[in-house]
Amino acid sequence: MDNLLSPLINAWKAPLLRRKILLTAAIFIAFRLFAHIPIPAVDTGKLAALFSQNQFLGLLDIFSGGTLVNFSVMALGLNPYINASIILQLLTIVFPKLEELQKEGEYGREKINQYTRFITVPLAVVQSIGMIALLRNQNIISTLNPLAILSMVLTMTAGTLLAMWFGELITEYGIGNGISLLIFAGIVGRLPVSFGQAATTVTAEGVTNMIVFAVLAFFVIAATVFVNEAVRRITVHYARRIRGNKVYGGNTSYLPLRVNQAGVIPIIFAVSLVLLPSLVGGFLQQLPNPVLANLGRFLANAFNPNALSYNVIYFLLVLGFTYFYTAITFNPKKIAEEIQKYGGFIPGIRPGAATASYLNYILTRITLAGALFLGTIAIMPSIARQITGISTLLVGGTGVLIVVSVVLETVKSLEAQLVMRNYEGFLKE
Repeated sequence: MDNLLSPLINAWKAPLLRRKILLTAAIFIAFRLFAHIPIPAVDTGKLAALFSQNQFLGLLDIFSGGTLVNFSVMALGLNPYINASIILQLLTIVFPKLEELQKEGEYGREKINQYTRFITVPLAVVQSIGMIALLRNQNIISTLNPLAILSMVLTMTAGTLLAMWFGELITEYGIGNGISLLIFAGIVGRLPVSFGQAATTVTAEGVTNMIVFAVLAFFVIAATVFVNEAVRRITVHYARRIRGNKVYGGNTSYLPLRVNQAGVIPIIFAVSLVLLPSLVGGFLQQLPNPVLANLGRFLANAFNPNALSYNVIYFLLVLGFTYFYTAITFNPKKIAEEIQKYGGFIPGIRPGAATASYLNYILTRITLAGALFLGTIAIMPSIARQITGISTLLVGGTGVLIVVSVVLETVKSLEAQLVMRNYEGFLKE
């Protein structure tokens, strides 16, 4: 615990870093205040009941930073921005010019961020219209006034842009990645409510279940930290080159291949697909046609989050999307070409095609471990519910991954800034 808190304690002693921490905390407070300003004409009681029954909406609420369940002015939160980032990342594979732009340092990153903002606006408009239509079908929104609906759409879109601006302010002037920290704040901000709900329903048997749940939570968090930090280091030697009177190369470095190369993205893709049949089934059940109504009941039962079939399909989808996303983000052929370009080679492996095959061989096997881990984390809420019978405390595997990843990332960011500050002090002396 001391090692985890020491970067924060040391950062607080530095005036510049203390200002960054205070700015980040102030934006957190503003973000949470906006998260509790509701949009009019919404029945929040029915809305909370709908979210408790629908895991897809629960996932959207996680990425909105906890603002969607209140249907606040920031109801969509960061969902459109995250979707725009994923779309742009996939487009870099299709359009080589975007990939070249991504490699152009600070200028390229700024242009990519600008394109992401442009895509976020129409996505926010479409998602806000879709959300209003969904809530209208559930009788949660009663108004049909075009001006009222237009004001809701504009308010939700503006709320998304404001949340995006908050995130960029933290990234530029605060500590760590602002978007990740706002999502982290939303997840952690809901924990006291979950603990309160669980405490009001605890019985003598429930105390034992709470202890079992706490032990499970500890092991899940420890496993998440272990897998997130786990890398396979590939040794790369660089040949010594002589140009004029100078000697270049001759050193050894490592190519780190992360076990969890895809992060939390496969769970997002998988849960979006696996929950779609149950949403379609709920719609078909309301139709007068008996064939379609029976089909709707079948889909609703087969893809019930408590059903075995749902969890098996969910697990397999996470495995498939982990391999798919890893293949998109890590190209062994390009890495092999870069290593060969700078005179590097892996001991015992020929440069070029042989190096690409070797990297692909290693990546395929370590990705299996990462995929199995992500699949287990994805269905962990169902496993914990069956073992303990507690459903109010389940944040979900996605939430655990985000919280742990953001804490580790922020601690590393603080440590890096502390090291930089020490070097600056040394240079001034």
